[in-house]
Parts: sequence; C-alpha cells; structure tokens
Amino acid sequence: MPRIGWIEDANAEGDLARLFDLFRARSATGAVPPILRTMSYRPDFLAAVDEASRVLHFSDGALTRAQHEMIASYVAALNRCRY
Repeated sequence: MPRIGWIEDANAEGDLARLFDLFRARSATGAVPPILRTMSYRPDFLAAVDEASRVLHFSDGALTRAQHEMIASYVAALNRCRY
C-alpha cells in the first residue's frame, strides 16, 4: 500500500487534468507515471517539477540525456527504488 496519496484520473480537474493529459500523451504506455502522481495534490508544484526535469534533467548539456538516465538508474538501483 502506498504511503503517499494521490488524485486518480477520474477525480482530476482543471490544471491537474490538463497535466495528466499531457503526461499520458508523452508516455510510451499512455499512462501517468506514479512518481508524478505523488505530486497531484499540488498541480503548481507538479508543473514546475515537470518543467525543470525537461529543461535540466532531460536535455543535453554537460551530460547527454542517456548519461543522465544511466546515472539515475544506477542511483535508483543503489537505493532499491524502482524509479
């Protein structure tokens, strides 16, 4: 059972519903990733985190996106976190 509650798709309204639609459109599976759902009670924060991750984490800079992903995967494995 998750310890962090979130708003399900059927109950999402306004900005959150629009964000969920955007995340589903971007997703290869057509689903909203659970890690993003954990911020569903704060759509303003969720939008800011999404923007920051796309601009900072998932763009090429000093490291490529592939390198970012490899580091994130390694750290997640060290922490036994599926994300």
